[in-house]
Amino acid sequence: MSEPLFLQACERQPVERTPVWMMRQAGRYLPEYREVRKQADFLTMCRTPELAAEVTLQPIHRFGFDAAVIFSDILIPLEPLGFGVVFGEKGPRITRPVRSAGDVPAGVPDDFAERVAFVYRTIELVRDALSAEIPIIGFAGAPFTLASYLIEGGGSKSFAETKTFFYHQPEAAHRLLGLLADLVARHLSNQVRAGARAVQLFDSWAGVLSEAEYRVWALPYVRRILSKLAEAQVPRILFTLNAGHLFGALAEVEAEVLGIDWRTPMGQAFDLLGDRFALQGNLDPTVLLGTPEQVIAETRQVLNGVAGRPGHIMNLGHGVLPPTPIANVEAFVRTVREFKGDDQ
Repeated sequence: MSEPLFLQACERQPVERTPVWMMRQAGRYLPEYREVRKQADFLTMCRTPELAAEVTLQPIHRFGFDAAVIFSDILIPLEPLGFGVVFGEKGPRITRPVRSAGDVPAGVPDDFAERVAFVYRTIELVRDALSAEIPIIGFAGAPFTLASYLIEGGGSKSFAETKTFFYHQPEAAHRLLGLLADLVARHLSNQVRAGARAVQLFDSWAGVLSEAEYRVWALPYVRRILSKLAEAQVPRILFTLNAGHLFGALAEVEAEVLGIDWRTPMGQAFDLLGDRFALQGNLDPTVLLGTPEQVIAETRQVLNGVAGRPGHIMNLGHGVLPPTPIANVEAFVRTVREFKGDDQ
């Protein structure tokens, strides 16, 4: 049996067609997801392997994506550290934010894997339900992004609390980032052992850093995680949102794949990075709120920008939005599957 298209593309091998999946493809835009959601709140779904596996599989059954991303959340691994995580209408909230050195936990608890075993059980259930042609992607948040949530107590626009903490308590900040790097590396390794055949590291907020700041507060800890995952021998994907100004630093990471958001044209990204990495992306998620005709045209534009170079995985430039019409996702997937290039 040949290797799945998604994994071939991660390895920059020539493929018969471009593989496609979407970040947050298991989620609120799907009516079948909303039916399951009536049974339980978000965290209960994450902690119940049978429910999490069901919603992980829903977009595979409906659209035939080339990879299944496990249904979970990047904040789940923070709970064993003693941080309460609450999900409400305004997004996630940390009930006891980190504001001083004394708030930084001493280390990863010995029972960490047992405390989040439901994530690994979900992967096992999905693995048993899927064809080998559809690999599972495990994921986790990168240390800077997780630290930002912990310090801010939730999302932020200015990240003022985070940067204040880093400026005034740098030793505690580095201790927190190192702890999170070790936690994430362990969490991703456990996901691979459970059956994930690729892993994605989400650095959703690192784009607020300058390149100089990124090299101090983010890059060393991303590299620590990716280095520890090398022995897992699965593709490592790093997605950093709003990161066009960070390409010089990102070029130094030990990953097989870089996720590119929609702000950078895909052809430009390939010119800068495509000789070292497979690249994933990068249709603007809001395009899927337009008409099917617009979705088709914009999707083709991204694909034409790649110009047939090996190592492209089609995706959005960030997660799919809840109001996205099903017909537009169908148009997106169909366009990728049927694409031959505008000059053919």
